[in-house]
Amino acid sequence: MASQIWTEKYRPQNFEEVKGQKEIIDRIKSLVENKNIPHLLFSGPAGTGKTTTALIIAKKLHKDNWRNNFLELNASDARGIDTIRNQVKDFAKTMGIQAEESPKIILLDEADALTKEAQQALRRTMETYASSCRFILSCNFPSKIIDPIKSRCAIFQFKPLNEGAIEEIITNIANKEELNLEEETIKILFKQCNGDVRQLQNILQSTSSVTKNINQEAVSGFVSKIEAKEVEEILTLAIKNKFLEARKILLDLMYLRGLSGTEIVKQIQKEIMNLSIDDEKKLSIIDKCGDIEFRLVEGSDDYIQLESLLAYICLKTK
Repeated sequence: MASQIWTEKYRPQNFEEVKGQKEIIDRIKSLVENKNIPHLLFSGPAGTGKTTTALIIAKKLHKDNWRNNFLELNASDARGIDTIRNQVKDFAKTMGIQAEESPKIILLDEADALTKEAQQALRRTMETYASSCRFILSCNFPSKIIDPIKSRCAIFQFKPLNEGAIEEIITNIANKEELNLEEETIKILFKQCNGDVRQLQNILQSTSSVTKNINQEAVSGFVSKIEAKEVEEILTLAIKNKFLEARKILLDLMYLRGLSGTEIVKQIQKEIMNLSIDDEKKLSIIDKCGDIEFRLVEGSDDYIQLESLLAYICLKTK
């Protein structure tokens, strides 16, 4: 039998197995038990249980027939109005395939990637087919969802899992996969995954393919991260107007360690407050970090944007 991806193998199958979101799960469980499901908007970081919760809702409402009554679309892949007019509307306008009255479920993952026109079409579809289906919208940034849609949904804010919940998940996987973990390794895994269960499971599976003894050395082989001291060195050189030297270290981090521009900008932003420069310059550089991160998220080139940030720091701290 082929090995399973752990993100699927250990995906919770009922509400009781979902960790770290007790208040949200209790409320949703009550709605499902009463078969009083409104449209739902799940927002929060990746790997916190949004998609898993939507799947559990469909399974509890439709039992063994849930696959025929559940449609999942990733809005970042199909983000235009045609997706709403065709796939979503065609699925929404038919009644659920089962004897018991329960609405069909449409999950739109990464709904914040939908264009404004597609969101307007979605709003009308939600109104028209409310008798036969319910929409669950999953997103990272609810501010990108138009107000008419948000007003039609019960909104649930998923949060990154705390250390206790992450430790419980790690312990469960370790017991089932016969892994040996040091106490310190659990803290390192929690810090690395930052409350993202999906990332945690991927790190554990990758590491366990090499060794069953999951220690700091084993984990570091599969985790690329930037150290505070490396960022401090880059910033110190930039402040001294040694742009080329700072740029070399920065590019080495990106080329040799495979770090993304967004990861580096976030770490730079954290270290700025430790610099020996006046507060006005610190605030200006933090503001610039926000601008650079926005450009990176929108698809700008990592190397050009980070060089731009370094040049700005050099000029600002002359």
